[in-house]
Amino acid sequence: MEMGEERPGLAATLQALNVALGRPASLWVKESSARNLRHRDFLAPRAALAAAYAGGQVPSDVIAAVTALGGPGVLAVRGCRQTAAGLEVQLRRCEAFQRLLRPPPGPVPAPLPSPEAAVVLHCPALRCPGSMTPRHLRTVLLADHLTQLLRAQGVSTFLVPAVTDKRSWEVLQQLRVEWPSSSTPSPETVSALKQALSQCPYATRCERGSGVASQPEDVICKVHLKSFVEQRGLEGYDPNLGVLLVTEEKLRSLAELQQAVLQGMAGCHGSRCSVVHVVSCEEEFQQQQMDLLWRILDPGAHMDLQKHLVCGPVKVTNPLSPITADQYFQLRKRQMYDASVMKYGELAQDEAWTEVIDILTVAAIRFEMLSTAHRSQITLDLENSSISTKGTKSGAFVMYNCARLATLFDTYQRAVERGTYPPLPPASELNFSCLREEGEWLLLFSYLLPFPEVLQQATQLPPPSKGLRITANTETVCKFLIQLSIDFSSYYNRVHILGEPFPHLFDQMFARLQLLGAVRDMFHSALATLHLPPLSQI
Repeated sequence: MEMGEERPGLAATLQALNVALGRPASLWVKESSARNLRHRDFLAPRAALAAAYAGGQVPSDVIAAVTALGGPGVLAVRGCRQTAAGLEVQLRRCEAFQRLLRPPPGPVPAPLPSPEAAVVLHCPALRCPGSMTPRHLRTVLLADHLTQLLRAQGVSTFLVPAVTDKRSWEVLQQLRVEWPSSSTPSPETVSALKQALSQCPYATRCERGSGVASQPEDVICKVHLKSFVEQRGLEGYDPNLGVLLVTEEKLRSLAELQQAVLQGMAGCHGSRCSVVHVVSCEEEFQQQQMDLLWRILDPGAHMDLQKHLVCGPVKVTNPLSPITADQYFQLRKRQMYDASVMKYGELAQDEAWTEVIDILTVAAIRFEMLSTAHRSQITLDLENSSISTKGTKSGAFVMYNCARLATLFDTYQRAVERGTYPPLPPASELNFSCLREEGEWLLLFSYLLPFPEVLQQATQLPPPSKGLRITANTETVCKFLIQLSIDFSSYYNRVHILGEPFPHLFDQMFARLQLLGAVRDMFHSALATLHLPPLSQI
């Protein structure tokens, strides 16, 4: 890229294409299949053209404007023509390779700005008594992934509550989850909440001996949530919300949340701080109760920024008894070990493979939990395991392909040290016109080009359109990595990268290594949002 030139982006290119058509609505479709990419990159479908132009015929001056497309962050167009399918555009592919694979001469630009200044991610599952279960684990892994994505976009994030249970902490450590382990609500914050409670018009004292046999000993008072909802005209709450028994523990939970919000607001100089309650559908009712209690006791501005991200159920098939998160991890680890021994034999029994199998197990569980839309049900089949080193939808398959890239570059580096190949020249000296295999353009156009926008899409936390629930694209990164692994594997199995050491073949080999180096870095960046380190071997 030239000095000061913006990295080409998919959104910027699509916007420029729409402007060239002179239409406010987006008419263009980005092609993704290898078959269609053989002759076009973008298509404005015939049906859309028929609605936009008389007789569906695009004027010649519009086609000329599309062909002349350019500008900051926009990929240049090689040709534009109208066919039976619609208006087809093909890009200047060699130039696209150059602009995306040559590093910028200046500093790396900052991440795209996020509308969120600070976010508190709250997982009530970590307060549940007893052992953590797979449904609890789903919410924690989702919050952990969302934290890494937000921080990569420059957003300050705070995790609540702190983990105090030793068994839960050990499970999170095994799964490479980074979560705070100590946070004590200040007595002043708890006292302020008690003071607000004593003056609350929706609260009534609980008299001992009032005939409520199951009333906990530490109940302070009753709060009439339904009355508050009706008087304020709040929408989206469960109609069965009635009276909440407020305990010391509930006030400490709110105090911990409130301290995190104040910390977030202080860190972003008083700007907005959203609170995202990441809950399972089984815990949603209880969290709505706490949401309302917080609104009643602290009607601050940040109360309008509470969002509920609700996860669907986790169904476990064929369980002999209720399974804990730790038992789930140990089962998947044993299955991963057996699958590795079956594929690699005695090699997988070596001590050096202990960490590899641990990471593969974490990858398998994270993809199992996170590659499904958060609102949908997950089914864990514990008997007929889907754990495999070959299954194309598994985390192990993604890690395997990441390791293949590490092996490729390690093999190349050792060959350079032996004098078999020359070192990789600077990107500015490479001839990218050698990249003509369809899999190479697929890797660049479908993955390297949109990757920054994929990460940003995964962090979007839009306000609820109605009610309390929000929908986030938390499955985006896992699905991206799975499809990337499928297409990379297909290309890698078909194309020989390190060929015979003949000088006339070096140009193509160098261009391919530069492309795959960018693919490797993309793998690493995406896996980092899942707390998965790249593997050098499998």
